[in-house]
Amino acid sequence: MIDTERIEKAVREILLAIGEDPDREGLKDTPKRVAKMYKEVLAGYDDSPENHSVLFTERYDEMIIVKDIPFFSMCEHHMLPFFGKIHIAYIPGEDRVTGLSKLARIADVYAKRLQLQERMTEQIASAIMEKFNAKGVMVVVEAQHLCMIMRGVKKPGSFTITSAIKGMLRKEPTRTEALFLIKGGK
Repeated sequence: MIDTERIEKAVREILLAIGEDPDREGLKDTPKRVAKMYKEVLAGYDDSPENHSVLFTERYDEMIIVKDIPFFSMCEHHMLPFFGKIHIAYIPGEDRVTGLSKLARIADVYAKRLQLQERMTEQIASAIMEKFNAKGVMVVVEAQHLCMIMRGVKKPGSFTITSAIKGMLRKEPTRTEALFLIKGGK
């Protein structure tokens, strides 16, 4: 889906637009490198949660949490990176659990696209509810946005936290337990 040739041409145009010589030694291969980088960091466009929807028969109806999943994404407003950690809690449904790595892979499907953190959080939670027929899901995303750190208001050290909570995890005390465990029991 990602047209690397077109990206290369666009990057060459950007270099010309800022007054650079795209044929000088240090920039000669930059359009190709940038196109390759976009193909890698935006690989979520060529992927789908269906590719990572594996379930195993297992009688387990308690909460499962995978926390501190590192992610890198690109803000759709400025095409600058935002990055941080994703925490996923879910309660399996119908005596079926998924492989833990599948949770991180589904997060990557959505993180590796031009994104808004709020949308990404919701997409991850919805995919886990649907694909794994979960009884409940909580996704918490903590991120730093380069569009806030290196430009605009220039506020290094600021974090944005978003959450999406569905099903049984919306109810107390399950919600409180999930947040407590995500915070490391502190």
